[in-house]
Amino acid sequence: MTHHSDLRFFTNEPGSTLFERFGKILGHAQFFDVLVGYFRTSGYKALHQKLQDVEKIRILVGLNVDQCSYDLFSQARQATLDFESHNRAKEQYTAQLTSEMEDGEDEREVEDSARQFITSLQSGRLELRAFPSQDLHAKVYISRFPEDALDYGRVVTGSSNFSLNGLVAQREFNVELKDHSDVEFALKKFEELWLDGVDVSAAYVDTIQQKT
Repeated sequence: MTHHSDLRFFTNEPGSTLFERFGKILGHAQFFDVLVGYFRTSGYKALHQKLQDVEKIRILVGLNVDQCSYDLFSQARQATLDFESHNRAKEQYTAQLTSEMEDGEDEREVEDSARQFITSLQSGRLELRAFPSQDLHAKVYISRFPEDALDYGRVVTGSSNFSLNGLVAQREFNVELKDHSDVEFALKKFEELWLDGVDVSAAYVDTIQQKT
């Protein structure tokens, strides 16, 4: 008989959230590749502490990013960064996260995640690209472990976009695969799509104020 803990499905019900699962996977991951329709700052903020030890992160967005992610992305492309002077981006980052998270946000942690996002983009540790046709709906998360690890990696796919809601809100449905061939297949498809990726421009910003 299969115990619930053996399941590879994550429906974001208590004890079965994608956030909790990524917490475990990313602690061992060397590379993390993400293919999502929507990228939201809240998703990065939720995972930023787990992501800080990952050597390389690539995110390919199919439909759009939030205004806040775009502002931080634009900031990162400037040659020099004076984070303190970019009050608008900081305020927007905080306001947006506060509206998406039920509890009051720790301002220091919000700032830390914004700073990490920018510095990671500047160093090349994090790459963010958009799919040119803006019609890519897939949600795939590929983690690869170091060469000396027992497993090659994991691939999670299902309904969750890279947002706080996608990581913790109920009525999501995701499955985790761990066979080498499955991870390799997903990675091959990701690499093909990544080659077509372009810089995230204003055209990729979600202009609709989405209520959570």
